[in-house]
Amino acid sequence: MKLDTMMEAIEVLARERSVAVDTILDAFANALVAAYKRSPGAAEEARVTIDPDSGEVIVYAQELDEEGNVVTEWEDTPEGEAFGRIAAQSFKQVMQHKLREAKREHVFEMYDGREGDLVTGLVQQVDYRSVILDLGDAEAILPGSERIPFERLERGNRVKALILEVRNEAKGAQIVVSRSHPDLVRRLLELEVPELTDGTIEIVNIAREPGHRTKIAVISHDPNVDPKGACVGARGSRVRQVVNELRGEKVDVVQWRDDIGQFIAEALGPAKVKEVHIDEETKTADVVVSDHQLSLAIGKEGQNARLAARLSGYKVDIRSDTEGIEEVEETSEPVVEATGDETTDQVEAVVSEPVAEEPVAEEPEPVADEPVAEKGDTDIAATDDDENQDEESE
Repeated sequence: MKLDTMMEAIEVLARERSVAVDTILDAFANALVAAYKRSPGAAEEARVTIDPDSGEVIVYAQELDEEGNVVTEWEDTPEGEAFGRIAAQSFKQVMQHKLREAKREHVFEMYDGREGDLVTGLVQQVDYRSVILDLGDAEAILPGSERIPFERLERGNRVKALILEVRNEAKGAQIVVSRSHPDLVRRLLELEVPELTDGTIEIVNIAREPGHRTKIAVISHDPNVDPKGACVGARGSRVRQVVNELRGEKVDVVQWRDDIGQFIAEALGPAKVKEVHIDEETKTADVVVSDHQLSLAIGKEGQNARLAARLSGYKVDIRSDTEGIEEVEETSEPVVEATGDETTDQVEAVVSEPVAEEPVAEEPEPVADEPVAEKGDTDIAATDDDENQDEESE
């Protein structure tokens, strides 16, 4: 049996689906074996050969022994259109299965080992558990735990995400992505700052609370390049692109300093820090700020202090410079303690203003010859003028 257009169709299909021609030929041969076994008088076992050049198909019937070895083999290619129709139907079914398998394998090979890469996808499906992204040649799943809190994604939105894991499962390759991982900010900034990709500037550390604020510590390996200015860009143009992709999440860029005290002071920005005292043994930084800068240094629910602690690796204690602060620093609890391990919902930072003891006022000595009159709830000392006015009124 000869199929003139078979090889052309197979080659076109292989190109369209990115599948090897041999894979399709194997699937076609299996379909022909299934079709042969349905024909009248067919042997129980058979094999099919397909000439890849001419497309000629030959069916060999087989006789096996008890151990499954081939005893005899002879050509038994069916004639007629019935065999061709059955073969075509079987081929369609087998090919659908094989193409799905081939596509899954192709997708897995394409994305395997790309953990940490940035991908762009269209939101295809949204529910309370996950979001499905269409990457063009594959689908990715964005679990609810990897979404930015309170971010509203709608079908058709184009978003960027970080590949966390690529798994080869029975249903196919599963690509798990994240929008809450700190490295997403790293990859987004690398798209905007060429100095990061060529190694001139390096990101030392990232502290992030998704949907709220991210602090990035950067260092320059070229004394002529300002790392913070390069990342921020002219009038904030570079970092603004990152903020827009993160739907308004604030991004602070901090230059890494060898002087850890200076670095922590800058990491607590936009607050202005007056003093930083470092204890290397306990990895603690005692920070002093003005009264009006205290709430700014702490941040909402301790967020600013917490991110600075994560960025530096030091426990950050923040105090105000109110009157008597020298004594408070030695005897009282710190105004804020941030270790960097706290979450937004579980803030271990304790805020308490130092309370100074109020001096006890001495009781005034009684004044002689000054009678006291009661009027309402207030004690008022009557004066001579008041007495004169009373006499005149009489």
